[in-house]
Amino acid sequence: MTTVPPALVVTFFAAFGLIVGSFLNVCIYRLPLKQSIVWPASRCTACQRELSWFENVPVLAWLALGGRCRTCKARVSAMYPIVELVTGALFVGAYLLYGATPLGFVRIAFGCAMIVLFVIDLQHRILPNVITVTGVPIGFALSLFLPPGWKESLIGLAIGGGVLYVIGEAYYRLRGIDGLGMGDVKMLAMIGAFLGWRLTLVTLIFASFTGALVGVALLTSGRGGMKAALPFGTFLAVGAVVAAVAGDQIFTWYVSFYR
Repeated sequence: MTTVPPALVVTFFAAFGLIVGSFLNVCIYRLPLKQSIVWPASRCTACQRELSWFENVPVLAWLALGGRCRTCKARVSAMYPIVELVTGALFVGAYLLYGATPLGFVRIAFGCAMIVLFVIDLQHRILPNVITVTGVPIGFALSLFLPPGWKESLIGLAIGGGVLYVIGEAYYRLRGIDGLGMGDVKMLAMIGAFLGWRLTLVTLIFASFTGALVGVALLTSGRGGMKAALPFGTFLAVGAVVAAVAGDQIFTWYVSFYR
């Protein structure tokens, strides 16, 4: 029986990840506009010309065209190749961590959702229900057969949604303004359904800590005030990926201080 060289498998995952990253860019652009992600074909957002096949080649097309539309010369955001590269890295990382297993493919799908939510919240301050709300039952259903198991998943989605809801409600009653949107609540519930309650807590702590650091940095640099809105979903997305990769070790390390 012929064994496929590991380098070839990694190359395949990287290439496929780049292609999926190109599709994620479509989702990132169209979901906030409530447009179909499958039709029409990709086109320049400035002149609306339909792109040729070679203009859709991940990363390379953007580099070859100098980050501009071939027709109208409008700038094409560097976010496009960045998303493609990050998605390619996600595919390779998931393969190296989990192999070509069902859990590995679930982690890839979850990571892709986090990438889309990261960018959309960063750009638009929204978290589409089509990903967050839909992701909750999907994550729970998958937990019936795969880690973290249905009990961990059920507790995770309850804690994930419940904790942020209570925090947001308390902030509103104390300050009279919304401190957290329901999108964040639904996103953390989705994370809980996929990762379980332990990794959800790791996600929340990581997101809160990094969000606080960024907030302080913006405040001290004069680029933001006390009421400046931060895209918390963006921090949750990063925290969820960190938790999926190293959350068990982080949780064990943290709990060890109380033993």
